[in-house]
Amino acid sequence: MSLKFCSFASGSSGNCYLVKSDETAILIDAGISGKRILEGLEYTHTPREMVSAILVTHEHIDHVQSLPVMTKRIPDVQIYANEATWDQIERPVPEENMGFFTTGEEFEIGDLVIRPFPVSHDAAEPVGFSIYGDGQQISICTDSGYITEEIYEEIRAADLLLLEANHEKEMLLFGRYPYPLKQRILGDEGHLSNLTCGECLCRIVAEEPKKRQILLGHLSHENNTPEVAMQAIVNTLEEERIFTGDELRIEVAMRDSMSKIYEL
Repeated sequence: MSLKFCSFASGSSGNCYLVKSDETAILIDAGISGKRILEGLEYTHTPREMVSAILVTHEHIDHVQSLPVMTKRIPDVQIYANEATWDQIERPVPEENMGFFTTGEEFEIGDLVIRPFPVSHDAAEPVGFSIYGDGQQISICTDSGYITEEIYEEIRAADLLLLEANHEKEMLLFGRYPYPLKQRILGDEGHLSNLTCGECLCRIVAEEPKKRQILLGHLSHENNTPEVAMQAIVNTLEEERIFTGDELRIEVAMRDSMSKIYEL
């Protein structure tokens, strides 16, 4: 068995990711249109009936927009969220499609093991996810104001890590966002900056050297660009004498287009 990963969209206007093994396919979030999600499944050669579940990180609209649509397009799909998140989701989902998990406790979907872990964001009970199969780990960590020790311990061994690089701080500070929104983004329950993302990667690579794929995710349309994010991350790594190559591959998960299919 090998794990595959594809980002259908990653950004402040919508998020959706696919993880699949030979037997099981799951989506993480459904914050883009149902049409785009189905196009992603076709692009990755994933029959829609193979999709067993949608895992929800938190209730913000850029993560849950198409939950009702997907229960119509894939009638047997189970949508998993913790109880606090379900209490805040305003998109109507049939009761028979609702699944629950407890943050911090592993559960299984087909041949995949899922572990939801807490992140720091201004939502009811936001989480990231680590997905395990055949000794491999994919971790997704976005929408967090900072990297807690619990987050770090969770993501440090990932073979593929999608980590938030939401904004370049100077672009945000001097941009057109109103002051309260700037403070929200910069706060402990906001979003990770390019610098914070880079510092986290430096620590991971130094303490847990291995071959890994890094995807920079949830980039802001207003306060970042793929080029700025990549350069900021590479500069931060190189200051610590850490260089990209076969052992450390870094790419950007784009806001409005699908990534390539990564196979571990």
